[in-house]
Amino acid sequence: MPVAARSAGLLLLPALLLTLCVGMDWFEPWFALIETDSRTLIYGRDSFLALLLSHCTLVLLSSALAALVGIAMGILVTRPSGRDFLPFVSQLASVGQTFPPVAVLALAVPLLGFGTLPTLVALFLYGLLPIVRNCIAGLDGISASVREAARGMGMSPLQILRQVELPLAAAVILAGVRTSVTLNIATAALGSTVGARTLGDPIIAGLINGNVAYVLQGAILVGLLALATDQLFDALQRRLDVRR
Repeated sequence: MPVAARSAGLLLLPALLLTLCVGMDWFEPWFALIETDSRTLIYGRDSFLALLLSHCTLVLLSSALAALVGIAMGILVTRPSGRDFLPFVSQLASVGQTFPPVAVLALAVPLLGFGTLPTLVALFLYGLLPIVRNCIAGLDGISASVREAARGMGMSPLQILRQVELPLAAAVILAGVRTSVTLNIATAALGSTVGARTLGDPIIAGLINGNVAYVLQGAILVGLLALATDQLFDALQRRLDVRR
């Protein structure tokens, strides 16, 4: 595919997402065909753009923290001195996905209160496992002969990690981050049940009031955000492959 066509395709979904956030009122006649019994067809308790920014901030913070901790854990257990911790780290990372996010939120609210903080905790735990697994798989997948060659060149263990192992494992680690972020974009909508401002607000309001139009508006925006983000990661992975 030509570069220009790829660039245009990369901008299409974000442009559509922003268009819907700013001009959802333009599509009111279409929602009127779906929700005929409601006087209010467009969710108006908060602007969609504000909800999008809040939703992205939650995902960005939780995913950045999960990536930082997950990669650090992956590096730790792939070192000779940390191999004994591999079962413990794997089980610890699995806890976040063993419990459903709703259960994590329910347990976090009594300790952290309502709002953003329990949602961040739930998203962090839920997004940790794919990053840890892929980091371990990427680092363990490097041939021992490559490490031996690096040692033969006089590199220190830290230099081997930074200049050899992490660059070679970068594509696999990025795939784990991609999975984690995509999962968290969908899961973040549940934060609206505990008072966080997310694109789940119109979905929850629609379910409570029986307004299908609200539910569709929230679901479409969450879906477009997930697709646009996944498309961005796909472009990053292709760029990384070319550089390699």
